[in-house]
Amino acid sequence: MKRIPKFPIIFFFFFVFITVNARVSKEEKQILKELYDATNGQSWVHTWDFKKKVDTWHGIVVENGHVVEINLHKNGLEGTIPSSLGDLSRLRVLNLAFNKLTGPIPISLVQLHYLEKLKLEMNSLSGMLPSSFKRAKNLKELSLFNNLLEGGVPEGIGEATELTILNLSSNYLSGELPKNIETLTKLESLELFGNKLSGTISADLGKLRSLRELVLSYNGFEGYLPQSVSGLSQLKFVQLQGNNFASIRALLHLDADGLSTFDSDDLFLNMKFGKDKLSRIGIADSKFEDVED
Repeated sequence: MKRIPKFPIIFFFFFVFITVNARVSKEEKQILKELYDATNGQSWVHTWDFKKKVDTWHGIVVENGHVVEINLHKNGLEGTIPSSLGDLSRLRVLNLAFNKLTGPIPISLVQLHYLEKLKLEMNSLSGMLPSSFKRAKNLKELSLFNNLLEGGVPEGIGEATELTILNLSSNYLSGELPKNIETLTKLESLELFGNKLSGTISADLGKLRSLRELVLSYNGFEGYLPQSVSGLSQLKFVQLQGNNFASIRALLHLDADGLSTFDSDDLFLNMKFGKDKLSRIGIADSKFEDVED
């Protein structure tokens, strides 16, 4: 009696496993088609061939039969973001940065439980930020700089407690900085450059112990910088210039050993933190990088 070789059987089951796990449901494929249609997909730099498997499409990553990443950075998208993207229940990364997208940010995007990165910077998105982030339990990076967003920074932003990067620079955001920004204790970068934010800062910024970048420049902040900022020992990049602060002398006792950049309207502090030794730049915008990640 002949023995059947094990290798072909193992190879067969491995092939079936790979095929099944790469297969995307009709519903998820339709959602991607809606994104393609809504953003003039035929004119993209790297377009999609619908005759091929979804996991071969540019910028798409599939795991266990679900779309987990859409990375169409600098790909010539022009149009609006369909709210149906919020039905991609396993999506972890959505990067549509450096395109020509318009219209509002769908609320459904910040309701994605597994979403870790939402990068929509360098577009022409308008409207207001979503008011609630309580379902964004895994969101680590929210990058929306250089758009046309209006309204205030919502109180609900404090619900996204896993955030490490929050960049809302170069928009038209107004009002005060919400107090519960202080609940984002894992935040490493807070960038709000070039908005219309105003009023005193009531948030205890000293609770942001992991903060490395603090960029509040060119807004209308008033009053005193919270005293607790002197305890932010991880700071490397600080820009506060172009505001109406009565005083930022709370930084007098800041441990400046790790600072690479310090800009403010306080000449004494500029000198204290070694103006001539720092790698200074004129505006925070110039540090934005066209990086696909």
